[in-house]
Amino acid sequence: MFKKSIYKYFGLAVICAAYTACKLPEVAQRAENKNVPAGYSDSQDSLNSANIQWKTFFTDPNLVNLIDTALKNNQELNITLQDIEIARNEIRARKGDLLPTLGYSVGAGIDKVGRYTSSGAGDASTEITPGKGVPEILPDYRFGVQANWEADIWHKLRNAKKSAVNHYLSTVAGKNFVVTNLVAEVANSYYELLALDNQLDIVKQNIKIQSDALELMKIQKEATRVTELAVRKFQAEVLSSRSLQFSIEQDITEAENKINFLLGRYPQTIIRDGKNFTDLVPPTIASGIPSQLLANRPDIKQAELELAAAKLDVKVAKAQFYPSLGISATVGYQAFNPGYLLRTPESIIYSLAGDLAGPLINKNAIKAEYLTANAKQLQAVFDYEKTILNGYIEVANQMSNINNLQRSYDLKNQQVKALTESIEISNALFRSSRADYFEVLMTQRDALQSKLELIETKKQQLNAVVNIYHALGGGWN
Repeated sequence: MFKKSIYKYFGLAVICAAYTACKLPEVAQRAENKNVPAGYSDSQDSLNSANIQWKTFFTDPNLVNLIDTALKNNQELNITLQDIEIARNEIRARKGDLLPTLGYSVGAGIDKVGRYTSSGAGDASTEITPGKGVPEILPDYRFGVQANWEADIWHKLRNAKKSAVNHYLSTVAGKNFVVTNLVAEVANSYYELLALDNQLDIVKQNIKIQSDALELMKIQKEATRVTELAVRKFQAEVLSSRSLQFSIEQDITEAENKINFLLGRYPQTIIRDGKNFTDLVPPTIASGIPSQLLANRPDIKQAELELAAAKLDVKVAKAQFYPSLGISATVGYQAFNPGYLLRTPESIIYSLAGDLAGPLINKNAIKAEYLTANAKQLQAVFDYEKTILNGYIEVANQMSNINNLQRSYDLKNQQVKALTESIEISNALFRSSRADYFEVLMTQRDALQSKLELIETKKQQLNAVVNIYHALGGGWN
């Protein structure tokens, strides 16, 4: 009769726990949108430059050596590698939760109970051997092993382990994204350095031209063909160009140090060869189709894995509403006298217990965790969609940028040729008194500006190719 009552109340408790667990808070649900346009333009060619390894994509051996050094020494990348180790250890911890825990204990102590208590009165009447009772101050010696295990009824622990695996894979994708960023940043900084070298050469050449023109103005002044104003104007132009020279030299120093920082080393000279910078031809880029971004871009893969982990975290939080079953067991020896400690079976102790526990009332903390997990899941959905959209727009922008920069470079190249020729023409006209000094001055100034802009446009062309390679997801594989 007593056992029937126990089973009855136990069953009633399980039914109540299951009922309350089923009453979950209302949450918003939203499925992620993976739809992307069929192509970036009318082309449907699936050939994709992102599949080219960076050592093949970049043909300058000096740049290849710099990138290779950066991938070995860059501090940010090494920090990311430690994030991977942290995530791997989290997997180990979640795997351990699925297995029983086994521990040991060894202890000793003393206990003195009051004589006028149930324990004290009982001890006084008990004898271990004839004529000898239990000591008034009772020592306690014990050792044994304990085991505990939680039955993963609702897959709470398994989902937590799967979530940890997705977080780990996400950190790997995050490391790949850092690699693509690092490759692109080193390449862009290298091309910037080459551009500055060429601009410095142009400024030095222009200073020579301006200095020659200044000497001509001085001769013309002595011949009373020009005034002191013309001499001062050309002198000011020479000083301006020299000031520009020092500004560019400072930019070169900062560009070198930026690369050294990316390479994880202290300032030193960057080996490069920029003599034929304006003759560099950017490689042809095959953009492929937008759906390839889902597989090629590490940041999209990272967002996808974080979304998968967030979904599993919701399941883990939901399982907190359900009762959990824990099983514990203990076996060992215990006695008040070391001489009795190993007596078998008198001193053997053991226990086996099952524990079914779950929330019944005041579940605010569990509800809050569940709602938070669901909110993070929605954040992961929006972040995943945003990352895909951002990747598509980056590629589309850089494709347009490459086309427009090529047209711009062709026109600026013609402009430079025309203004370079006009310097000789203006000087000849000035000597024959058919042009004034102001026309000579403005022609030299315009020619310098156009040459600097041509170098800048070439740098932008090379940067655009690097950026679209990065946008397509190249550089990490």
